[in-house]
Amino acid sequence: MSKFSIGKTLATPAALTALEESGQSANLFLDRHVQGDWGEVDAADQQANDDALISGERLLSAYRTLKGQRIWIITEADRTSTTILTPQEY
Repeated sequence: MSKFSIGKTLATPAALTALEESGQSANLFLDRHVQGDWGEVDAADQQANDDALISGERLLSAYRTLKGQRIWIITEADRTSTTILTPQEY
C-alpha cells in the first residue's frame, strides 16, 4: 500500500541505462519507495524520510540494481514529481 503520492515520474538517461543493464524495471524500485522501504539509506536518512511522511518534506530512497549500480529515487516535497537518478547525477 502506498504511503504517499509520487506525482509525475521522471528518470535520467543514466538511471534508465542502469535499470536496462540489470534487467530490472523502475516499477520494482518505485513500489518499494512508496511503501516506505527506503533501501540503503543510513539511520538518519531513514528517520528523515519517516518524519517527511508527516511533515511533507522531500523523500529519498537509495537502491542497488542486480548489477551493483546505485540508483536514487527522490520525491519532491510537494509530491508533484519523483525522479529516478544515479548518485553521480545529483
